[in-house]
Amino acid sequence: MRTAAAMLAALLQASHPVPGFAVALVTAGLAASTGRPLAGVVAIAAAVLLGQLSVGWLNDLVDAPRDAQAGRPGKPLASGDLHPAVVSAAVAVSAPAAVLLTLASGVPATLAHLAALVSAWAYDLGVKSTPFSVLPFAFSFGLLPAIVSLGEPGAPWPPLWLTAAAAALGSGAHFVNVLPDLADDAATGVRGLPHRLGPTATRLAAAALVLTASALLAFGPPGPPSPLVLAAVPVAAAVLVLGLALGRRPGSRAPFHAVLVVALVDVALLLHTGVPAG
Repeated sequence: MRTAAAMLAALLQASHPVPGFAVALVTAGLAASTGRPLAGVVAIAAAVLLGQLSVGWLNDLVDAPRDAQAGRPGKPLASGDLHPAVVSAAVAVSAPAAVLLTLASGVPATLAHLAALVSAWAYDLGVKSTPFSVLPFAFSFGLLPAIVSLGEPGAPWPPLWLTAAAAALGSGAHFVNVLPDLADDAATGVRGLPHRLGPTATRLAAAALVLTASALLAFGPPGPPSPLVLAAVPVAAAVLVLGLALGRRPGSRAPFHAVLVVALVDVALLLHTGVPAG
């Protein structure tokens, strides 16, 4: 019989914790940039984290048969270490809790968060296997600055350039995330946009999207960018060119790592920029 600690560890593993906590931390940084009180920052970050956990759990719940077929490691549902009923209960609790907790930021922010979650759940439930697999990432990530800004007095929308940058970064994350699993996904019937484009085009699309996000975050805000911000774009471009060049070698993961590095630069720029009212 498994201990409660082992079950909790497996449940956490099935939630895709790294991207979930990363998005929550970015949300906390954006909320803090608006001058929101600490309690408000914690509340919106916790709401987004709960939503991300629900998305991760639903993803593994739906994908368990395919993960088992592909023999993917680190998948407690596919290996039988975690019962589907436990994960179903976790989704049933975390999803409404995420929406209810966002109410502390007001109804407009709650509606934006609900829309982002519905989009992400739709990806889990089937959109991931269609030519439109990137759209939930663009839509949900594009709403992230709005989830924060709509919780401010007057419920202002963020500027368009910030929404576009977040959408581009989220779309790039989709292509990057799928890259290592293209072969396994294809073997188990997943045919999203990256699978249809192939590995080379997927790498190029990911690089273009994260570089677009870099440019928008550097040059979108009013006024001249600081020298440090200005330097971020050519540095990002150089990293991508180097990664793509090294990626010509068989089996190289250099493009994947290069895109991840630039995505981290974009996150730093996003947190530096904050969420100005549009």
